[in-house]
Amino acid sequence: MKLVTAMVASFLLMAGMAAAQSSMASKSEMRSGSNVEQHLIDMENRWAKASLASDGQAIAPLLSDDFVNIDSDGSVHNKAETVARTSKAKFEVSQLSEVAVKTHGDSAVVTGIWTGKGVDGMGKAIDAKERWADTWVKKDGKWECVASASAPLSQ
Repeated sequence: MKLVTAMVASFLLMAGMAAAQSSMASKSEMRSGSNVEQHLIDMENRWAKASLASDGQAIAPLLSDDFVNIDSDGSVHNKAETVARTSKAKFEVSQLSEVAVKTHGDSAVVTGIWTGKGVDGMGKAIDAKERWADTWVKKDGKWECVASASAPLSQ
């Protein structure tokens, strides 16, 4: 009888440990998902700060080599053009709001609203509010933005 009791107790102990490990794995997965979301939000904020500082070189590592940007006026720009335009821009305001992240494995779509005021990289005065969507892909362990598109919002 003692042997049966010991076996049942061992079984219950192992089952409890397995359940605890499963629960810990689920919590870890949730944390890593939120870590990815926070990491991408941080990268978007770095991009906005770089725009405010006219620092195109700061955004270069965030963008994939085949990056494509569809601007709110419908124009299309590649990575080099986007970096150059950021370096030439002189913004007084470059802020993000309503940022949301939807992850899909090794890709993610980040959306939000950008508010900007100043002069863009083409020398045009800007006082705008735009909704944007950026597509990020994890390549070789590093997140890179592969596409960005924005549309004007009425103020």
